[in-house]
Amino acid sequence: MKLKYILFIFLAAGSFISSTETYAQEEDVPTDDLGDVSDAFQDHFFEGLKQKGIENYELALASLRKAELAAKGDPVNTAVVQFEMGKNHAKLKQYEDAELMFKQVLTSQGERLDVLEALYDVYYEEQDYDAAIPLVEKLIKFDGDYREDLANLYSLTSQYENALSLLDELDEDWGESAVRNALRRQIYKATGDTEGAISNLEENIDKNPKKEQDYLNLIFLYSEQGDSEKAFETAKELLRNQPDSKLVHLALYKFYLDDGDIENALNSMNIVFSASEVDKEAKYRVLSDFIGFAAENPGHEAQLEAVVEEFSEENSGQVYEQLGGYFVAKGEKEKALQFYERGMTKDPDNYSLVKNTLLLQIEFSKFEDVARSSEEALEIFPAQPLLYLMNGVANIQLGETDKAIESLETGIDYLLDDPKMEKDFYEQLSMAFDKKGDAAKSANYAKRASEINIAN
Repeated sequence: MKLKYILFIFLAAGSFISSTETYAQEEDVPTDDLGDVSDAFQDHFFEGLKQKGIENYELALASLRKAELAAKGDPVNTAVVQFEMGKNHAKLKQYEDAELMFKQVLTSQGERLDVLEALYDVYYEEQDYDAAIPLVEKLIKFDGDYREDLANLYSLTSQYENALSLLDELDEDWGESAVRNALRRQIYKATGDTEGAISNLEENIDKNPKKEQDYLNLIFLYSEQGDSEKAFETAKELLRNQPDSKLVHLALYKFYLDDGDIENALNSMNIVFSASEVDKEAKYRVLSDFIGFAAENPGHEAQLEAVVEEFSEENSGQVYEQLGGYFVAKGEKEKALQFYERGMTKDPDNYSLVKNTLLLQIEFSKFEDVARSSEEALEIFPAQPLLYLMNGVANIQLGETDKAIESLETGIDYLLDDPKMEKDFYEQLSMAFDKKGDAAKSANYAKRASEINIAN
């Protein structure tokens, strides 16, 4: 097999990989058969990859330069090496050299996604935003999400009208975003012409009362100025002109809550939670506001839980975590645990949710659940000492002293500068060895625990 079919893997993650795999399958040739390519090229190239992998970037470049010579002008093999050289130069912050390498690859191989992305990273690190703009325009052809990057670049290069126009376009296509609203806020602050922006939007609405985004931008600007009355009136005007608008309810629910109009507030929130036009971050913000409202206005828990049930279809544990925290603050820990447990099944990678769940399970003596859940969590978070401690506590209570000791002795090695937790580990180890009948080790750990003074 020719080396270029193998080394395409390193040049791009798209069509190159598929062509490599297809070729290998059709020919039924081992992937390490590099055919007529010289041993010198193989040795130097793969040595370069190895050195890069262990962050020896200078040594990697030395090997890759030798591989480039050994490529003997083959355009594909040379491009592969240059791409790797560019990545090593970027790691060393040698951005001019990295840019040169990436541009040579693009000249040789055409507009490859991975290479364009690598060059974009270089321009961004150099803060060469003007050079980045035409590059991102090319990246948009591969991935429309780069339009958000382009809006940011327009802002960074003071092309504020282009930025605002693109932000409006993105909101129309994807719905409102907290990130894009933050960028709008920066632009309005940079231009210092909020009044002018408001007048312009009002004129636009008079000319075309059916353009939803102009209303939303005007609501945003009024809210930023603290003129909630005008913002509320604008939101109601939008709803009158466009009764099917979903995004307007992101503003309306808040105004209704402030007015104490719970029925309309709940209706607006339900519309927000079920709207595909609203991103998750905005939905979480709405939920957080309603949790705060329910905390200050008792009697709305059933409504809150109903909202959460509907919203939870998005399969996120964050919702349950917020609701669990709400009930913990109210002192209703048993109810909080119910929501934490439901959240943890949906979001096992959320460490704070896992921790809060396990702590409450221990408080309610649900030791079998703690032992099982902490063991599963350690597969995801193998360096979290608290998980080992809770696993040890649970296994002691279940009579599994050997498991408890193993977990506690492993976990204490991950502990860094936490005297209180260190004392807890020693106390639990003392208890475990006492239950096992090893009085000497139990006494030793009890002594270590007593020698740790916890500062008040």
